[in-house]
Amino acid sequence: MAALAALFFVLAPAAHADMPANWTKPTKPYRVVGNIYYVGTEGISSWLITSSAGHVILDGGPNAEVGKQIERNIASLGFQLADVKFLINTHAHYDHAGGLAQLKADIPTAKLWISRGDEPAIEQGHHIGDNENGPTPMPAVKVDRAFGDGQKLKLGETSLVAHLTPGHTIGCTTWTTAVTEKGRPLNVTFPCSLSVAGNMLVGNKGHKTIVADYRASFATMRAIPTDVVLPGHEEQGDLLAKRQKQLRGDPNAFVDPTELGRFVDGYEAAFNKELARQQGAGGAQ
Repeated sequence: MAALAALFFVLAPAAHADMPANWTKPTKPYRVVGNIYYVGTEGISSWLITSSAGHVILDGGPNAEVGKQIERNIASLGFQLADVKFLINTHAHYDHAGGLAQLKADIPTAKLWISRGDEPAIEQGHHIGDNENGPTPMPAVKVDRAFGDGQKLKLGETSLVAHLTPGHTIGCTTWTTAVTEKGRPLNVTFPCSLSVAGNMLVGNKGHKTIVADYRASFATMRAIPTDVVLPGHEEQGDLLAKRQKQLRGDPNAFVDPTELGRFVDGYEAAFNKELARQQGAGGAQ
């Protein structure tokens, strides 16, 4: 079994050879606001949240190669991998969780925290819930702690809160934290995706409450006070454009208290359209 697991670890990235090129394209890491740093690729976000007592990595990219890129980005910023105490995730899709096994292998003292809903997917190494893209395999990794809604992760002066926003996956988790940027307090939200992304909304046997979950998550996320939105994909938050504004000297490049509401509105409209399409094609929900 160990040999088979090792073989899967090697072969898993090949299963997604058609992924967008920018998902694995290296990009220079940078500080966003407060103690939050971008350490992902050009197209897939990974975040380093630092503290005096150690650090947290949020999301691990699509595969082991990107996991290694994340590690190099962290080192290039002057931080030590050995000081990473926790690995956390927004959701159990390969593009955000496929590198977690590599990160865990290279930072064995770091504890992997995953929501209870996504724990089976992370430990089995594939997406759970009926989806037109299939199970989308990823390297499996053992979860150190599974948690529920409202879980707090405290590390030194840093505190992160988990808000369960299921739909995109069964255990989709939106994380929030508070930072200070040049004396200004800011509420930061790392939203779990709200896109349908191939999910079956009608007759989903693997996620029977998917429609109700999406609808509840729209309401939950819309109610989170947010000054800075840091999503999992570059295009979901125009991260490249914001970084360019930041480099030109704009201190508020990432600050927009109205952005999360627009983020939710857009995905809710797309969800309703896709639900109507699926209901018309396959019967009422």
